[in-house]
Amino acid sequence: MIGRGLNTHHDSRFNMSKNGNGAASGEVPRVSRPRARILGQCIRDMSFENFLVQGGSRVPGPLEFQVQINLDGKKLNDDEYEVVVKLNLESREKDGSKQVYLLELEYSGFFKVENAPAGALQQFLMIECPRLMFPFLRRIVSDITKDGGFPSFELELIDFARLYQNEMNRRAVSTASTDSSEGKKGESND
Repeated sequence: MIGRGLNTHHDSRFNMSKNGNGAASGEVPRVSRPRARILGQCIRDMSFENFLVQGGSRVPGPLEFQVQINLDGKKLNDDEYEVVVKLNLESREKDGSKQVYLLELEYSGFFKVENAPAGALQQFLMIECPRLMFPFLRRIVSDITKDGGFPSFELELIDFARLYQNEMNRRAVSTASTDSSEGKKGESND
């Protein structure tokens, strides 16, 4: 017989009636996490200069590298955004005397972003979207350096969260020093 042996004691934690947010009482309401869906990716701009070939030289011994990454983003429409990773890769001879090659690359990703709170949108765009783009960017850098006549350059993983935090700290210091210097100017005029 169905229902035999069931405890019919009422416990409000398991009340299945709907509460104000549409979730059944007793259930933890679901919080939708922000997510990004890649709509497309492309090389927006790229330049690779091989200074050795231009100078008639051969590939030297060990090289040193300097990598610079900058991020930019803009809203395209309601919930679609473009994020651009700007990468500069400079290679020099180990003693720093001669520049060997220079790769400048702007790689764009187009994203549909859902459930991102307005206060966290910039952070989401500058951390999660580049993280999704990174494997493709890494492959392009590897292919271009190899096709340019050098051993392929394998980008190390980039901590976009740390990069974002460093930029926010830099801006805070810059704003604080600007505010401080403006305050001093105002004081001297009195």
